[in-house]
Amino acid sequence: MPDSLPTHDDVRHAAERIRPVATVTPLIESALLNEELGGRLLVKCEMLQKTGSFKFRGAYNRIAMIPEASRKDGVVAFSSGNHAQGVAAAARLLGVDACIIMPKDAPQTKIDNTRAYGAEVVLYDRFGESREEIGARLARERGSTLVKPYDDPGIIAGQGTIGLEIAAQSKAMGVTPDAVLTACSGGGLVTGVALGLAGEMPKVDVYSVEPVGLDDMARSLASGKLERNAADARSICDALMAPTPGDITFAIARQRVRGGLAVSDAEVRKAMALAFRHLKIVCEPGGAVGVAAVMTGKMPIKGRTVVVVASGGNVDPALFREALAA
Repeated sequence: MPDSLPTHDDVRHAAERIRPVATVTPLIESALLNEELGGRLLVKCEMLQKTGSFKFRGAYNRIAMIPEASRKDGVVAFSSGNHAQGVAAAARLLGVDACIIMPKDAPQTKIDNTRAYGAEVVLYDRFGESREEIGARLARERGSTLVKPYDDPGIIAGQGTIGLEIAAQSKAMGVTPDAVLTACSGGGLVTGVALGLAGEMPKVDVYSVEPVGLDDMARSLASGKLERNAADARSICDALMAPTPGDITFAIARQRVRGGLAVSDAEVRKAMALAFRHLKIVCEPGGAVGVAAVMTGKMPIKGRTVVVVASGGNVDPALFREALAA
C-alpha cells in the first residue's frame, strides 16, 4: 500500500483550485424513466464538463499543483482520449506546454480535439507498445512533469470534486442516494468520488462499473489483490481499457468502494440510446456503463435512489448512430 493516500480534505482543496475554471455539471432525472424503472435515477452529466468529460477536473488540479519554476518544462501525459483532452485544455489555460501520447486507434474526434487545444500528440500501438514506458522516456528526456491518468493523488482529488457536487445537489433535492455508480478504468474517478462523498454522505455505497472482460477493479475488489485483464480483451468502451487498477486507486478502493459491476458492449449500446431518448444527453460508451448497470438490474433500483456519473460524451458520430439503431 502506498505510504500516503489522498483524503477528503485534498478533494476540498481541489474544489477551491478548480472552482474558477470548471463547470458544476447538472444532476438530472426523467420522471418517465423513473416510472419505468420503479426507482429514482439521478444522472451526473459530466459530458457537459469542459472538454466533454470529467477528466478536466483532475488534469487542471494536478497541473495547477506543479511549482511555477517547473512549469516551463511542460507536461507529458498518456491517454486514450479524455485525459488527453483534459490535460491539453488545462495546460493551455495554465500556459504550460503539453505532449500527449495517444493510441492510434483512439476515436479520431479525441485525437483532433487534443491537437486543437494546442498539445503535441504522439501516437502509439496500445496492443504492442507500452504508453507508460514512452511517457517516462519523454518526460525524462524533456525534464517534463508526467501527469498520469489516474494513479496520482492530485488527479484523484480533482475527480473527487464530483462527489462533493453530488452530495450538495442531492441535499438540495431533498434526497440521500442509496448508491453511486461511476465508470472505472484505472480507478481515479470511482475512488475520487468515494473520497468526495466520504465527508458528506459517508453511508452511501459507491460502486465501479466496467466492461465485461475489462473488469479488473471488480475482480481485484473481490479477490483482495490486483488483477490484470487479458491482453486481448476488447470493448467499444475505449476510455475504460486500463490493464489493471493503480496502486493508489486500489488502496483507496479497498477502503471505500463497495464493489464492482460489469456490463457488455450490447448493454452499453442500449444504455446510450436510453440516455439519449429519456435524458436527452449524448454518452460515449464508457460514459454509459452506469446507466447500463441500472437498466439491466445489475444495480437494483426499485424503490431506491441511485446516482450514476455519466463520465463523458466524446463519441464518434458513426458509433453513436450505431448505438441509437441498436
